[in-house]
Amino acid sequence: MSRVILHCDMNSFYASVELLTLPQLRQLPVAVCGDPDSRHGIVLAKNEQAKAFGVKTAETIWQARRKCPTLVCIPPHHKRYAAYSKLVNQIYYRFTDLVEPFSIDESWLDITGSMHLFGGDAVAIADRIRATVREELGLTLSVGVSFNKVFAKLGSDYKKPDATTLISRENWQEILFPLPVGDMLFVGKAARTALEKIGVTTIGQLAQTDPEVLEHLLGKLGRQLHTYANGLDRSPVRPMGEREPIKSVGNSTTFPQNLTTRDQVRTGVALLCDSVAMRLRRHGLYCGGVQVTVKDPQFKTISRQKQLPHSTHLMKELMAAAMELIESAWKYPNPIRLLSVTAIHLTTEAEAYEQVDLFGQAAEQKSEKQEKIEQAMDAIRGKYGSRAISYGAADREIGKIRLIDKEPNEKG
Repeated sequence: MSRVILHCDMNSFYASVELLTLPQLRQLPVAVCGDPDSRHGIVLAKNEQAKAFGVKTAETIWQARRKCPTLVCIPPHHKRYAAYSKLVNQIYYRFTDLVEPFSIDESWLDITGSMHLFGGDAVAIADRIRATVREELGLTLSVGVSFNKVFAKLGSDYKKPDATTLISRENWQEILFPLPVGDMLFVGKAARTALEKIGVTTIGQLAQTDPEVLEHLLGKLGRQLHTYANGLDRSPVRPMGEREPIKSVGNSTTFPQNLTTRDQVRTGVALLCDSVAMRLRRHGLYCGGVQVTVKDPQFKTISRQKQLPHSTHLMKELMAAAMELIESAWKYPNPIRLLSVTAIHLTTEAEAYEQVDLFGQAAEQKSEKQEKIEQAMDAIRGKYGSRAISYGAADREIGKIRLIDKEPNEKG
């Protein structure tokens, strides 16, 4: 039996929620923005009027105002968005128990087993969901209706705002093949650039490319994208509470002032690695590799990764790998605006990737000692809060950040 999947995507969600309490701004170009004073001065969301001026999510406020001098910028209220997201998903649950949130404003619904309860017409059900959300919450959404999750998402993106698009087994090539390859789920900027270099610019061209060529170009992602483009996605809609296995654990931060010295960078990396390591241990995971991303004030970005000699969930081992990656690709005092550290190649047990050398026993004993120290820190944080203890003092003002160079058992 063919599945019937909906992808529900709220329209301009943050901005729409804000305008519920600011109706006087509804006809004006509005953007929800981070606080410029804390260097998070970027556009988080915009309404249709702002979109008409070319305002884009993630661009800086000054860039947006160059396009739209009358742009009204308002601060975000994340708790309010989370509350409305919960209300929207509660409406979805009236139509099926198979609801998988994809983000705060997107969800997949599998209505295969419940369609008969609502008349059996998938498009009519999608329209009914849109009408219910509009009437009860004052918000609009676009819905894609298809036979798999990837095509349903493409459908919700196809026509906006407040629309339903059917992508069926009869029309999917006609609708999707002409679309830019960047519209496909999981085709980011790097993958799109790589595909364009071999002449693949549309979803149709992606579908017709040899999967071995794509795998050589993009690794496993290449073959996965070929599957998606040919309508062969079989991934299930996972009910709330049931999640896919964790594939990576990462953290990033934009600093209030640029980092220009090794000490400052080391401190920032330590904070991130401490957070990532703690989360790995919380999930009972180890990582076999580390990835770092560095962004400068002009938004130039580099990303590097490496395999570790053995899997770990210890802060100091993550930090050593992250610093090695950064210093191989970044030269001081070039300023750094943002840092990201991600643990990759996750496993549920410690695995060795190379033979133990002559100093292996000493290294193992050192790791065991470090393990006990970090587990003790986890226990303290669990009882007194995540900020109860750290490896060193790091003020949020970059001028007061101190190098974290003490051994964990030293008194600060």
